[in-house]
Parts: sequence; C-alpha cells; structure tokens
Amino acid sequence: MRLNEWRFLVNSDLYRYAGKTSLLIFLEHIVLTPGFKYTFLMRTCAYLDQYRILRYSLFPLVLILLWHYKYKFGIDIPYKTKIGSGFYIGHFGGIVVHQEAVIGRNCNISQGVTIGVSNRGDRKGIPFIGHSVFIGPGAKIFGRVVVCDNAAIGANSVVTSDVPERAVVVGNPARVISHTGSDGYINEIDY
Repeated sequence: MRLNEWRFLVNSDLYRYAGKTSLLIFLEHIVLTPGFKYTFLMRTCAYLDQYRILRYSLFPLVLILLWHYKYKFGIDIPYKTKIGSGFYIGHFGGIVVHQEAVIGRNCNISQGVTIGVSNRGDRKGIPFIGHSVFIGPGAKIFGRVVVCDNAAIGANSVVTSDVPERAVVVGNPARVISHTGSDGYINEIDY
C-alpha cells in the first residue's frame, strides 16, 4: 500500500462518518468517534508494517495504540484484514472479525457482529463480504459464505450460507425476506 492509497482509505472512511473531509473534521472524529479512531489506527498499522524502517520505528507504537483501543472499545479487527474503502463502524462493542475475512467497499458493521471461520463441514473457511453490505447488530457470519453486493443482514441473524445480491436476510439460520437490499443503510459513498 502506497501513501496515496493509505490517505484515500482514511479519507473515504472519514467521509462515511461526516459526509466531508478536512483537517478539522479529521481531528474531531479521531478524538470523538471510536469507530473511526479504530479504523484509522488499523489502516495506519497496515501501511507502516510494509516498510522495514517504519516497521521497526513507528509501527510498534501504533500497534500498541490499536491493542489499547481493541480492549477499550471491544473491537477486534486485525490490521491485516482486507477491507475496502469507506468502512463504517456504527457502534462499538463486541465486534470480532477474522483476519482472513474479506470485506468490500462501503460496508457498515454494527455492534456485536462476528465474522468468523468455520473449521468443519461443507462451509469450512472464511466469509467474503461484498460491497455496500449492511450488517446489523448482533449478526454472526460463519464459514465459507459469500454475502453479495448491496445485501442487508438483519439484527441477530446467523448467516451460514450464501446471501444473494440485494437480499435482506433475517433469523437463525438466516433466510431471505426481501430483495430491497441495503438501500437507505449505506450513506455518504460519493467520496
């Protein structure tokens, strides 16, 4: 990841929270918005870890901050997780994402979400989350499942099979109840 790519990712994340970007808005959100603060540190660790000189100088300091906020905010998303631009954490607390999971652009994650591995069965593996996906509070996504673009996962749903594009799923196990998708849940994506 180059410096320009890191800057783009941080600005796109900030835009999802504020609808605009500036130094003042950045400072406001880095101080007052736990989701943005965590995402900023996560992206910064991923950037610093690539360059040998930075890996042995600034990286350990930023990683310690990331660990601190991991426990303070209850967000466990490893910095090596592949996450597209415009990532938005609606509320902090109880968020766990496997480091090999892939999350697309403009995704919203709410509190209590788990995106994890399944170690057995037909769906053994890691989830793939498409672009513009809304994941509601308490949702659990396990195993080698694909959540297609513009899908919405309802609160407390347990997803163990693929979710079609623009589907809204709810329940345990999650089932499709409509095809209105994530419209209205994913905002501020014109960065």
